[in-house]
Amino acid sequence: MASTTFTLSRDTFGKLVMTAEDGQIFEGVAPVRAFPIQSPDEGISLVLGNGKEVAWIECLYALPEPARSLLQEELEGREFMPEIARVKSVSSFATPCTWHVDTDRGETQFVLKGEEDIRRIGATSLLIADNHGIHFLIRDMFNIDKTTRKILDRFL
Repeated sequence: MASTTFTLSRDTFGKLVMTAEDGQIFEGVAPVRAFPIQSPDEGISLVLGNGKEVAWIECLYALPEPARSLLQEELEGREFMPEIARVKSVSSFATPCTWHVDTDRGETQFVLKGEEDIRRIGATSLLIADNHGIHFLIRDMFNIDKTTRKILDRFL
């Protein structure tokens, strides 16, 4: 189904409920981004618990309110990917090591198990997984401070 003609609401348990243009009701739909890093506001699928797609959204901002707000809320609750603004220090240049970083959600530290936990995403982005499976994003490794770039160069 490739339609953006639907309404969204929440049931008494807080789950998203989609009502299609033809009146069909889908309970417990979940938004899934097709390209969460490169194009987070484009290509969003609404899927059921079994993975079946019930709607496709070309652009989040083309949706009318309150559907857009409900989807943004749901996506923020499902996705936790802090963006690293600066690497302050690392405990060692050998892994495992502890990284002290500033993110868009505040200051934190995490343990990098191995260099293989740093993955390139596209030409400029990096995805770093910590020992708990939390992913940290560096959106543009060429547009960060010199100290962070030097640290990253040692691991790449």
